[in-house]
Amino acid sequence: MSAVLVVGGSGGLGREIARHFVERGDNVTVTSRSAERADEVAAELGAQGLAIDLTAPETIEKALAEVGELDHLVITAIEQSGNTVKPFSIEDAIKASTVKLVGYTEVARVLHDRFRPGASIVLFGGLGAVRPYPGSTMITATNSAVSGVMRTLAVELAPVRVNALHPGVVGDSPAWRERDLAMVTARTPTGRVTSTAEVVDATDFLLRNGAANAIDLHLDGGTRIV
Repeated sequence: MSAVLVVGGSGGLGREIARHFVERGDNVTVTSRSAERADEVAAELGAQGLAIDLTAPETIEKALAEVGELDHLVITAIEQSGNTVKPFSIEDAIKASTVKLVGYTEVARVLHDRFRPGASIVLFGGLGAVRPYPGSTMITATNSAVSGVMRTLAVELAPVRVNALHPGVVGDSPAWRERDLAMVTARTPTGRVTSTAEVVDATDFLLRNGAANAIDLHLDGGTRIV
């Protein structure tokens, strides 16, 4: 049985990743900014719940104080929205960069001495890192920076393995399943969008494969190349 912490595991992709590891029989902790929300989802999944707010990185160490030894850490938490240069929301930009850069790094720093031998980390970026679009300035910047954080952590936390996963449009996720994705599929070489199950599978691969380290894994059906 592995000990798994999914930061951002109370919703979206993080929730399904947490569900996968619970069903596999692992000891899973899911987080949300809200303790009530974390406990609600944890009860549904058969996991433990924990409140943590990556927009307030100075609170992270205290929030993680009760977390014990870990085999796997997955960080899916985001704080981002379309933020065009004209107009530009400084508040939204600061939140986005705080979560992805400072928050992700601080979680790893706080937990670095609790990783068991063979431990691994997966950080979530996104397709916007390599496929900019109007309004994606901060999304592209922060998701690109996740790759830099990942590579640095892979060196500093060695032998703990650290990888980054960059999903494309996940068609059956809460963020996308009600939208018309015809234009997306039309420009995707595979002719379809990514599924939640594929994101879960890719996360599991990066966590368990002992040779996978310092990898940027793009899971977008090839959208980034066209």
